[in-house]
Amino acid sequence: MAKRLYVGNLSYQVDSSELERLFSQHGQVVSAEVISDRDTGRSKGFGFVEMANDGEADAAIAALNGQQHQGRTLTVNEARPRENRSGRSGGGRGNRPDRDQSGRRDRS
Repeated sequence: MAKRLYVGNLSYQVDSSELERLFSQHGQVVSAEVISDRDTGRSKGFGFVEMANDGEADAAIAALNGQQHQGRTLTVNEARPRENRSGRSGGGRGNRPDRDQSGRRDRS
């Protein structure tokens, strides 16, 4: 069964195909993706690689974690499941009894 790996501290010049080449030296790569900022398209400096099986994934972790690549020390470990995010982040106004519905202060 395939195993998904997190790869952190990537140089911003590394793209998905280079990430795949780097990991293919340690086994069969099912997929490789460098995560980009959705607004700018610039790399966020991390990505994910899916290796064909646990043994190859473990070999890639052992070989690449802590190693230098393009002047950066890589962090490679097993990816954690994505946290369930609602897509909304805080910032609610809450109950403000001193304000009317338009947001103005109630001066009574």
